[in-house]
Amino acid sequence: MSEGAFAGSASVNFLKSSSEVSGLIRQFDWSSTPLGALEAWPQSLRTATGLILQSPVPIVMLWGPDGVMIYNDAYSVIAGGRHPKLLGSKVREGWPEVADFNDNVMKVGLAGGTLAYKDQELTLYRSGAPEQVWMNLDYSPVLGEDGAPAGVIAIVVETTERVLADRRAAAEQERQRRLFRQMPGFVGILSGPRHIFEYVNDAYIKISERTDFVGRSFAEVFPDLAGQAFEDLLDQVYATGEGVVLRGMELRLHDSEDLQFIDFVFEPIRDDSDAVSGVFIGGYEVTETARVTAALRDSEARLRELNSDLERQVIERTQARGRTWQMSPDLMGALNAQGYFETSNPAWETMLGWSEAEVASMSIFELLHPDDVERTQAGFDLTQQGQPAIRFPNRYRCKEGGYRWISWIGVPEDGMVYCTGRDITEEKIAEAELAQAQEALRQSQKMEAVGQLTGGIAHDFNNLLAGIAGSLEMLEKRLGEGRFSDVDRYINIAQVSTQRAAALTQRLLAFSRRQTLDPRPTDTNRLVAGMEDLVRRTVGPAVEVEVVGADGLWLTRVDASQLENALLNLTINARDAMPDGGRITIETANKWLDQRAAKERELPPGQYVSLSVTDTGTGMTPEVIARAFDPFFTTKPLGQGTGLGLSMIHGFVRQSGGQVRIDSEVGQGTTMCLYLPRFIGALESDESQVEGPGPPSQGETVLIIDDEPAIRILVSDILGEAGYRVLEAPDGPTGLSVLQSDARIDLLITDVGLPGGINGRQVADAARGGRPDLKVLFVTGYAENAVIGNGHLGPGMQVITKPFTMNALAARVREIIEG
Repeated sequence: MSEGAFAGSASVNFLKSSSEVSGLIRQFDWSSTPLGALEAWPQSLRTATGLILQSPVPIVMLWGPDGVMIYNDAYSVIAGGRHPKLLGSKVREGWPEVADFNDNVMKVGLAGGTLAYKDQELTLYRSGAPEQVWMNLDYSPVLGEDGAPAGVIAIVVETTERVLADRRAAAEQERQRRLFRQMPGFVGILSGPRHIFEYVNDAYIKISERTDFVGRSFAEVFPDLAGQAFEDLLDQVYATGEGVVLRGMELRLHDSEDLQFIDFVFEPIRDDSDAVSGVFIGGYEVTETARVTAALRDSEARLRELNSDLERQVIERTQARGRTWQMSPDLMGALNAQGYFETSNPAWETMLGWSEAEVASMSIFELLHPDDVERTQAGFDLTQQGQPAIRFPNRYRCKEGGYRWISWIGVPEDGMVYCTGRDITEEKIAEAELAQAQEALRQSQKMEAVGQLTGGIAHDFNNLLAGIAGSLEMLEKRLGEGRFSDVDRYINIAQVSTQRAAALTQRLLAFSRRQTLDPRPTDTNRLVAGMEDLVRRTVGPAVEVEVVGADGLWLTRVDASQLENALLNLTINARDAMPDGGRITIETANKWLDQRAAKERELPPGQYVSLSVTDTGTGMTPEVIARAFDPFFTTKPLGQGTGLGLSMIHGFVRQSGGQVRIDSEVGQGTTMCLYLPRFIGALESDESQVEGPGPPSQGETVLIIDDEPAIRILVSDILGEAGYRVLEAPDGPTGLSVLQSDARIDLLITDVGLPGGINGRQVADAARGGRPDLKVLFVTGYAENAVIGNGHLGPGMQVITKPFTMNALAARVREIIEG
């Protein structure tokens, strides 16, 4: 009889809840689980199940050693797309991505212990895709019939939205504080009715000449301001919730006899319930401006009292009496709403050569540098709306030609803007000279790196050429003497030198990000597993190797052989950093980089696969880290390192769209982390590889286009010996004319970079217009990726990189023709 037959019996009264999950429990075939048939459940299990089904809180019970899952309706929402399949499943099978976490829960709970996690971060696959979530988790044991723990009950509350909201709020708060720090004016944030300081920026500290703000009240920090109405203003803003703006407020600090004049803004700070929780204080010191403005205002008031016939005489007398006006080296004046200075002090003529009458006859926009007009117009418009201009720089034309930089302070009052301008030309010149010096230093450093690179290349290639040239010379001598005993040895020396030269070239191309790559979808975990034995044998028994592969690791599209070389290089470097032995940890992970994290790593935001190698070795100084990717830079003893390993890795990873980062501390070890873009798609099936030159051809015709005669001769000889009919062309136009003829051509072999105004890819594309099934093998000395399609070749097209062995070329030709 099925479980449903007992739904109305006394044996399942504990399922009297009308919830969805209660119905599912009645219908489920529990006899197929370790719990057994429903009617045979022990009373402790029945009681616990009945309780959780009645609860509005998300609860799941993990019964027995396997943690068979029973839960309520609220938990089914947490389960998402995995409901209802989770019901009756073992917790390890139901949530495989957090199996280790739940193993620990079962171990502790069945031992009678409890666990609690607040905002525990997990990656779950609730809907088939990875999802980063946060949860509050509380675990307690459930006692069985014998009084011993028989299961674990878990209260699960998802806090993802709150955690993300808190992080966004924290990020926004930090952004605001960063903006506050950069503001030229002073900023302070006070909380509560006692006005406790929570934050002040650097400008606030500077103007107050003290640092002990945070955690202290305004009255404690500024006892000398008692009686100057500041606390009354703070109380008023806090009580009414209305802001206050004060311009030119008098302030006396530190028992000083001198008055300071400050523009203040007091604004209420409101909490989520719109209640006032604090007060924002902001402002600028305008002492000098206030004094000048007061003098200007007095002068203007007197001028307005006089009739027009006497105005000029009165202005001259007023200005003569104003020592500040007459003696100040800074420009001063009253600017009207039309952009004309109605008054100006003698500094205009001293600094710019313009008399007062000339200044009054011209709009400021006639005097400005053309590049500054639009920006100044915007600033002028703000002053007409009552907003002061503080340290506003622009360039004014001198009467004799040229321009001078002026930094302005402008305060609007009664339809006029009272202005002072300080000459900052020398400061601007100094800034420009500093920028020029810095650029010269960067250029010098660049040339030093180029010199180091070319010197290293010359040294290594001279050694290799000496081996090749010397071997050929000895071959010539021995063959001329009829002595053949050591011929094989000299041939081997030349071939080894050639292979070393090819390897050096590939390293240099990797450094310059111009090597030929064969990017394919790659499982990095599988690649690391395939390399593990080689790595262990390479680093030796004194070094412990630990591999930590992430579950559910994403694919990446990369040249697998280059990634294997990079991993081997990194582990060798790690080994060399631990001469007395140690531990190497190779780890993979999925990484989501948001805007901030991506910017720190100089990458676009998105999803990445990381491969890191960590050692417990000597570590690096900041100076070594800064030069670690420079070509030929090495800290190893002479003769023990080329200095190209890390530069090759860096170039390969950057060419693959990723990034390399170093985290190191002297004496603590080093972590080298490779970030590679995630690939959305499936792995490709492994293709069989053709080895050796293979059987002779059936008379197929191969066209070779290459501007290097030696290469054409060698390729023609090896293919001719294999039975192919070979045609040759020295450039693109000649080769294309052959391809456009009626000649039989089964395969085109073409260099990518060709003379004659048409490259190899263009030749192939043009030829396929008349020969759509033409097979093509591109030959390149370095990766002209943009020319051959950035790794995306059409069907029937392949690429081979110089240098290559003739047997390898013959095998590739046979593979393409037979394919």
